[in-house]
Amino acid sequence: MFDLSELTINPTIVCNLIQRAKEFHAKEAVSIPEISPNTEYEYDWAQVLADHYDDLTYLEINNAIVSLRYDQQVDLLALMYLGREDFVDLENAREAAINNLPSNLTDYLLGHPFLSDYLEKGLAMFGQSCEEGFSQFE
Repeated sequence: MFDLSELTINPTIVCNLIQRAKEFHAKEAVSIPEISPNTEYEYDWAQVLADHYDDLTYLEINNAIVSLRYDQQVDLLALMYLGREDFVDLENAREAAINNLPSNLTDYLLGHPFLSDYLEKGLAMFGQSCEEGFSQFE
């Protein structure tokens, strides 16, 4: 288990994003292009969610992510990597996040249908759970 003080992003923000991502993925159809992607990362990007730029939930998620500082965006992506079990330590997950931080982090994250699961697993590595409610973070 990791030390929560190492995270630059507040777990409350992550829990809010998890809830919004669940709402968004529940109502949006995923469109997959006919051309087969070459790598797992291209496959993730290929799962672009259809016509979402005027969706209120998408806009809320995007506004929340865009308003994060750079280090918080890096940690958000690192949490996804940890939850997806790409890495076993925060340092390497952060390094990968820094090297791979996309210009549109919102679309990249929402292109992962299991984003909320990955973020929940990532938070669990810091001893945090959104199911217990937000009061523990306030």
